[in-house]
Amino acid sequence: MGVEVWPIHTVQFSNHTQYQQGWSGRAFDSSDITDLIAGIDKIEQLVNCDALVSGYQGSGAQCDSVAAAVAKLKERNPNALYVCDPVMGDPKKGCIVPEEVTDKLVNGLMSLADVIVPNQFELTQFTGMEINTLEDAIAACRHAISKGPKMVLVKHLHSLSDESFSMMLATEEAVYLAQRPHLEFAKQPVGVGDLISGLFTAGLVKGKSPKQAFEHAHNAAYGVLKVTHESQTWELQTIKAQDEFVEPSSNYAVQEVS
Repeated sequence: MGVEVWPIHTVQFSNHTQYQQGWSGRAFDSSDITDLIAGIDKIEQLVNCDALVSGYQGSGAQCDSVAAAVAKLKERNPNALYVCDPVMGDPKKGCIVPEEVTDKLVNGLMSLADVIVPNQFELTQFTGMEINTLEDAIAACRHAISKGPKMVLVKHLHSLSDESFSMMLATEEAVYLAQRPHLEFAKQPVGVGDLISGLFTAGLVKGKSPKQAFEHAHNAAYGVLKVTHESQTWELQTIKAQDEFVEPSSNYAVQEVS
C-alpha cells in the first residue's frame, strides 16, 4: 500500500502464544518505548509521522508510555492520528490482560484516540453497554464517540449474525455495516484484528475517506483469510496474499445503517 512503517515492539516472541508447544521471548520494558520515541524525536522525524497505532499492551506502565508517545507526536505533528486497538479479550476467553491494563485502556488510551478498533467485547468494556442487536451496536458506537474518539471500527460484531462475519464503522456523521462470509478454520487464525487495524490506518494515511478505508480493509482482510484458508494453515499468509492489500479480489460493499 506504499506506507512506511516504524515498528516499536512491546513484546518479541518466537510465535504467538496459542501454540500448545509454548513460545519463547520477552516483553519489553515501558522505558524501551519511551527511549525509541525520544530517539526518533532527536533526529526530528516525528513531524513526518502521520499515525501511531497501538495494540497489545502487557502492563499499565506500557500504556503510560504509549500515552506519552501520543502526546509527543501530537506536539510535533498535530494532524497525526492515534489509532488504538484496545486488546483486552473476547467473549469466549474473557479478559486476557491484567486489570491495570484494562483500566488504562478504558479510562485513558481509548478516550485519547482519534480511532479505536475494538471487538464487541472490548466495545462493551469501554461503553458499559450490552450489544445484542444492530440498534445496540449503533448506540454503543455513538456512546463511544461521545467519550472522545472520532471513529469506532468494530472489527467483529459476533451477535449480529451466525451466517456472516460482521464489522461496523461509526463516524461522527454516519454508521456503516460490512458483512462477509464466514470461513471455517480448524483453529482460528491469530492477528486478524491487527491486520484490520493496519489496513484501515494505511487507508486513512493514503487519503481514503473513512468509508473507503473501511471497505478496503474489510475486503483486503477477507482476501488474506481466503488465501490462509486455502493454504490450510492458521498463520496469516500475508506475503502469499500481499496483492490483496492493494487490489482486494472480493468486493463486499458496506451499507450505511444510520
